[in-house]
Amino acid sequence: MGHTIGIDLGTTYSAAARVNDLGKPEIVVNRDGERLTPSVVLFQDELPIVGTMAKRSAVTAPLDVVQFVKRSMGDPSWKFETSGGTTYRPEEISAIILRRIKDDVELALGSPVTDAVVTVPAYFDDAPRRATIDAGRIAGLNVARVLNEPTAAALAYGVEHEVEGTVCVYDLGGGTFDVTVMRVGGGDFDVLATHGDRNLGGFDFDNLLMRLLDERFQAAGGPSLLDGAEAEADLREKAEIAKRSLTTVEQTRVVLSGGGVSKVVPLTRAEFEDVTSSLVSRTRDIAEMVVGDAGLDWPGVDHVLLAGGSTRMPMVRAMIGKVAGREPIRTVNPDEVVALGAAIQAHLVDLDKVTGESTNGSASGTVDGISAEPLPVLASAVTRPRVRDVTSQGLGALAVRRGAASAEDVENVVIIPANTKIPAKRGQVFETIENNQTRLKVEVTQGDDDDPDYVRAIGEQTFDIPPYPAGAPFEVVYAYDIDQTVFIEVHDKTSGERIGTFEVNNVATMAEGEVASATDRMRLLDIS
Repeated sequence: MGHTIGIDLGTTYSAAARVNDLGKPEIVVNRDGERLTPSVVLFQDELPIVGTMAKRSAVTAPLDVVQFVKRSMGDPSWKFETSGGTTYRPEEISAIILRRIKDDVELALGSPVTDAVVTVPAYFDDAPRRATIDAGRIAGLNVARVLNEPTAAALAYGVEHEVEGTVCVYDLGGGTFDVTVMRVGGGDFDVLATHGDRNLGGFDFDNLLMRLLDERFQAAGGPSLLDGAEAEADLREKAEIAKRSLTTVEQTRVVLSGGGVSKVVPLTRAEFEDVTSSLVSRTRDIAEMVVGDAGLDWPGVDHVLLAGGSTRMPMVRAMIGKVAGREPIRTVNPDEVVALGAAIQAHLVDLDKVTGESTNGSASGTVDGISAEPLPVLASAVTRPRVRDVTSQGLGALAVRRGAASAEDVENVVIIPANTKIPAKRGQVFETIENNQTRLKVEVTQGDDDDPDYVRAIGEQTFDIPPYPAGAPFEVVYAYDIDQTVFIEVHDKTSGERIGTFEVNNVATMAEGEVASATDRMRLLDIS
């Protein structure tokens, strides 16, 4: 029986990790001998190819390559159609990537993999979190936990270095950005505040650099390289290479070709930093807001931890060092730290499954009635870390504003605010607005504004109620579980009875039948 693994399902690169027999989290190398797997899928004659070969094919076969799908998780309108006419949703593309990772880990370890902890951006709301869980199911994995990426990074760093104090995790990945502040000590990882932007990452830096290069190429007499799929894919690849080069050197040269014109375009780090300065400023503003939400100022932050490959850019390190008043930590690999934290959380999941502990300190016993192999003990003084995360977004309900002249005057009532410790359970009493009202509609929202225009509806349910006079009280109780998915109970305060419950089946995610159908289709795919 295999143990649970950790997976960092990234926008541009993904990684898998496990806690080895010596109690150390380690990256599991893929079949190509790489520690990171590009989150790119190429469909060749309808068969999916994942990873480096797919990424290299983005220029030669751009219409058959799909990448950056993580930014579309939970978006029901997003579809990818292959040249053969087969349509895939974001969950299915992510499932293909997860299946490839699952197969690679099984090949490396020589045993089946059925369970995983999968990381997500802290600012993911209900829809992309559920979509991630569905992607795992389609890939043949039981997603035991959905873990916030900054929390995973802090967990890996904290366990390895036995950290004490407050930690600010600045996580700038390929497509998403998060900041989390937590207090670490005595094995406790207590998240204080988190916020982010699910559409801000290295992809956006590449986009601005692509526009700059395209403008210079046109000024030199060439055509726009953004007008055709192949030319744009080639420009994106060269912009990414140039961005990486400028991480280590002050200037580089980019060879651009199109329409019979070939030019060498010089580019300096200062020019790149100037054109992308607005993006860096957005990350700074979010970081300062989160530190304030945690009830701290920068002198009260003891450690600044960088996660995500985009934090390698010198301007990012310089900015966060300047605002924090201290150098960010450089002893961790920002590309791998999230996967390593996921592996530690996966190890904790396995410990929770085991019913007993052996006297030599390694856990053993039975899991689901099956004899389990002894589990290694983490090679750290922090052998059993405890994580307490928070909600990334508020959870509320739409209601007619008290004293409103019309039933159309609606407000959003926040029941569980952002940055509430999870799991969380809170209630709010509402009253009927008409005599003999027999129906009660509960509309669930995510967001922290009282204006309905600035929150997102994620589900609803209508209940039959007794015909009381207007003003009859009903309590709506919301529960956020450890994966930040939502469950609702409704209580009749007059009779003292519960009138119903429901779990939010987010309209943006796949229905159960769709997941089952996608799972069946996945089993038939030969993924390379």
